[in-house]
Amino acid sequence: MTLDQARGMGVGPGTMGMSLPLFITMWVVMMAAMMFPSVAPVAILWSRTIVARSSGATRTWRIAQFVAGYLVAWTAYGLLAFGALLLSEQLVETAPEAAKWVGVGIFAVAGIYQLTPLKSACLRHCRSPMMALLHYGNFKGPARDFRVGVHHGLYCVGCCWGLMIVLVAVGVMNVAAMAALAAVILVEKLWSRGEQLSKAVGLAFLVFAVLVAFEPSLLPGLRAAETTMDGMGSMGDGMGSMDGMGSMGDGMGSMGP
Repeated sequence: MTLDQARGMGVGPGTMGMSLPLFITMWVVMMAAMMFPSVAPVAILWSRTIVARSSGATRTWRIAQFVAGYLVAWTAYGLLAFGALLLSEQLVETAPEAAKWVGVGIFAVAGIYQLTPLKSACLRHCRSPMMALLHYGNFKGPARDFRVGVHHGLYCVGCCWGLMIVLVAVGVMNVAAMAALAAVILVEKLWSRGEQLSKAVGLAFLVFAVLVAFEPSLLPGLRAAETTMDGMGSMGDGMGSMDGMGSMGDGMGSMGP
């Protein structure tokens, strides 16, 4: 579904004209595609340790609640992302030169966050969730699996929001960027050297922030106005060529008589 959406919309700035309900639907589908591989081990561990005592139908329902709660956390982040994309879209239209520096800032913030203790704490929670799952076992009430999903989802948002904000700069429907970010999220959570990878990605983002200051074409999500102007220039050149052909036709007509 994510690939179909991306093929139909292409890569552009901001929300690309999507209304909030349509964007949130797209966002939830995209988060499922990008985040479920990395959260699957936690969901499986939860089902084997806590939910395993339930019957088959009840177990399925409880896991569904866990997944729903997890997606609710990312949906809340999607609302913030929608606002950021609207602002970036307006900036591209009104101040395309300033948009480049927004891209620089996005990569700088994402890179710095990768190096912070908060990122490390959230990543450790996602990498070693056993103690958290034991704590979740004390949750009571009919919606406890949903609350567990929300709680773990919020830690996941805390771990990955800096990576996801990069999509504002490179295009929210940029499939290559989505695949790269999903791979980074999966590897940093599951690889034994995931924390070192997280810091390496942070340093790479800081380097990229410097690069895009000199090469704004690396920010497809923040340069649509420039592309439109280029296209208008090409149209102008084409119209000029047509005028030239008209002049040649007039000349040939004059030679004929």
